[in-house]
Amino acid sequence: MCGITGWIDWQEDLTESSHILSAMIATLAARGPDAQGAYITPRAALGHRRLSVIDPVGGAQPMIRFRGEQKFIITYNGELYNTLEIKQQLEDRGYVFSTRCDTEVLLVAFIEWGPACVERCNGIYAFGIWDEANQSLFLARDRIGVKPLFYTEYGSSFIFGSELKTLLANPLVRPELDAEGLAEVFMIGPARTPGHGVFRNVKELKPGHCLTYNRQGKLISQYWKLESQPHLDSFDNTKAKVRELLIDTAERQLVSDVPICTLLSGGLDSSALTALAAMSHKRAGLGSLHTYSVDYVDNDLHFKANSFQPNPDGPFVTRVAEHFDTVHHNILLDTPELAASLRPAALVRDLPGMADIDTSLYLFCREIKKGATVALSGECADEVFGGYPWFQREEMINATTFPWSPRPEIRIPWLKPEIQARIKPAEYVAQRYSEALAEVPRLPGEDVRSARMREIFYLSLTRFMPTLLDRKDRMSMAFGLEVRVPFCDHRIVDYVWNVPWSMKNAHNREKGLLRYALEGILPEDVLWRKKSPYPKTHNPAYTKVVVNEALAILQDPASPLQALLDIEKLKEIARTDLSASNIPWFGQLMSGPQLFAYLIQADHWLREYKVQVL
Repeated sequence: MCGITGWIDWQEDLTESSHILSAMIATLAARGPDAQGAYITPRAALGHRRLSVIDPVGGAQPMIRFRGEQKFIITYNGELYNTLEIKQQLEDRGYVFSTRCDTEVLLVAFIEWGPACVERCNGIYAFGIWDEANQSLFLARDRIGVKPLFYTEYGSSFIFGSELKTLLANPLVRPELDAEGLAEVFMIGPARTPGHGVFRNVKELKPGHCLTYNRQGKLISQYWKLESQPHLDSFDNTKAKVRELLIDTAERQLVSDVPICTLLSGGLDSSALTALAAMSHKRAGLGSLHTYSVDYVDNDLHFKANSFQPNPDGPFVTRVAEHFDTVHHNILLDTPELAASLRPAALVRDLPGMADIDTSLYLFCREIKKGATVALSGECADEVFGGYPWFQREEMINATTFPWSPRPEIRIPWLKPEIQARIKPAEYVAQRYSEALAEVPRLPGEDVRSARMREIFYLSLTRFMPTLLDRKDRMSMAFGLEVRVPFCDHRIVDYVWNVPWSMKNAHNREKGLLRYALEGILPEDVLWRKKSPYPKTHNPAYTKVVVNEALAILQDPASPLQALLDIEKLKEIARTDLSASNIPWFGQLMSGPQLFAYLIQADHWLREYKVQVL
């Protein structure tokens, strides 16, 4: 992957601000450790940092291409998985290519088809194309939102970039937090409302959207969305179609000129990708696939089974690695490093995040990068096929708010009364939930239960999944590791969206349809293993460390949290028994210890970014 940035200004001469463009590009160094480039004219400045995956020699950016006298310049972050098909279509129209990279294919596709080019793309991407002759910028983001893209407008300037820190490197953009931003951080966080950049005046280009910016102004349009229609395939045909799509997707996403691996947890999703990748490697004569798993020192001593995490991953990781003869690497993390990484992980994400769920991935990716540059990961299978508890538990299905966080009201007392009065937290969450429900594409004639399950899937795909995609993108790109997510292929998402819940829940099991589709590919015990979440530490030493650090922050009069949170209430919570993780924070994924880890991250973020609360 890569990092992109750009700056358009109709009044100031940007050639006089090349040092600012350089600073913006520098924030993306980790995303693109292999090369950098810049294109700058009085009106437009584009920057790029490159991680070389395909055609390391020919894919330098920003890339320039002419059509007659008309000049087009692209800065691009992503991968196209149907590059060869698009390239063939363009060659049939007379175009000649000088590289093997998808960057040139995408740029020529825009030259030929204009903004409609994105409708032909299968991939993960965020890119900007400057049309010099027409003085027009085109931005686009992939359908699911795997790759990030933020933008802002200040006066005569339009500024965009892969990460928030990139925008903040421009002195026009200030790290200001208004009432909405506060609500995003302390009531919605670690999730984020789609399109919201948290900082004042900063926005995110939503998934499946494109933006055109020229002297007439800004135009945003949606080129992809979920569409509801009756599902007419039989169950046998449905599982065959899912199997076909998944195999094709995995094959496409294994294309790389650099070492590739899979992340293996021993769960259904990662095991399926490992199986498909291992078999593909052997057919291609590439030898054994490298796989990576993560675990924690002494987790075997402290693990306690529960309904959300019924068994440890280790035995299943070994089972899959041995079955498919992979070269397996088990990365072992310890409590001190896990806790110490909370602060750098917050800066990588540009926001307080998912606490140790972020930091473990941060450290995990650091180790993977030592042996690979590209990895396949099982993100999003749960959202697409229905793997989470909120697809099964009645109290979560019937919640009148986001089902993974059914008690948002518990956060309200942690805020100072004046902050509560300002952001109106209950109303803010209710409004965001209502907006999400209003977007759901309805199927006329659908019964009440099916309609509600459609809502749960929509909420999961558009409000929960982006949190995990943000996490995977930032933690991996912090070390220049490209992680691909085959379950996010829009063809899979489109198809499974309309499959009725009775099929998705076949055999009355979470992700039942996916399990049946993978019959004969995975060993039976792995195929029918109960869902287990991303592995996290169960060591009580971690709880002790983060609570003590958080208490030190809460007692520090210089902490910016003092003006925002009810310190005494949080101290009182810290003195309770958190060993059972009995303080829910973000569904089952984050609870007591993660709350205090989040406060550590929030404090560090507010200080380091010099955030000004308005």
